[in-house]
Amino acid sequence: MSECIQTVEVGGLPVTPFKSMEQAVNTICSNEGVLPGFAVAINAEKVISASDNPDVKRNLMLGTLLYADGIAVVKTIQKKGIENTRVPGCDLWKELMKKAALNNKHVYLLGAEESVNKQTANKLSEEFGLKSLTRRNGYFGDVSQIIAEVEAIRPDIVTVAMGSPRQEQLITKLREVHPEGFYMGVGGSYDVYVGTVKRAPTLFQKLHLEWFYRLLMQPKRIFRQHVYLRYLYLHFMGKL
Repeated sequence: MSECIQTVEVGGLPVTPFKSMEQAVNTICSNEGVLPGFAVAINAEKVISASDNPDVKRNLMLGTLLYADGIAVVKTIQKKGIENTRVPGCDLWKELMKKAALNNKHVYLLGAEESVNKQTANKLSEEFGLKSLTRRNGYFGDVSQIIAEVEAIRPDIVTVAMGSPRQEQLITKLREVHPEGFYMGVGGSYDVYVGTVKRAPTLFQKLHLEWFYRLLMQPKRIFRQHVYLRYLYLHFMGKL
């Protein structure tokens, strides 16, 4: 159903380069169906973490579609001579929901607090006309209930907002009973979508400086910046 795209290795991770958001969305969802698999966003921090920690790398490699969420990863792929653009995870999720509504795909929204989950479902219905939807908040005790529900409903698209690595671990279990679906861990995307968490201003987004905005808002993040310095060193030395 979708164009077959080669992957590019970035720090040992096979990243799929996309030339546009539209290409990414069309690769995942069309009126013919969805791409079976599991999307994982990749940024500089994850690349360095994967190189330092085999468990992190193993967790990221559970994904079948790794895409460049961070501008540093985009630049590394471009340095290898391959055109690509940044695909922010929260934007990809939103565009995917729009496409799912157009193609009448069944979406399962899992995760976040009950109020946020419910607001997200309502807003998707009002904004995009997404009607075929099942939802459940992230506060559940027995994971077997979630697994049984997904196996019974067999949704086309499952998005999980529970934080990493919990969301990736749950998706792996869900894929065992329903491998035909497309899965995506979305972190705080529901909160951003309904406005309970504020995203960086548009100017920062356009300049690919959301990381800098987060640093301004949370100065304690300065202690994590050494990761980016390591990434830049490896990038310019051609070691990624």
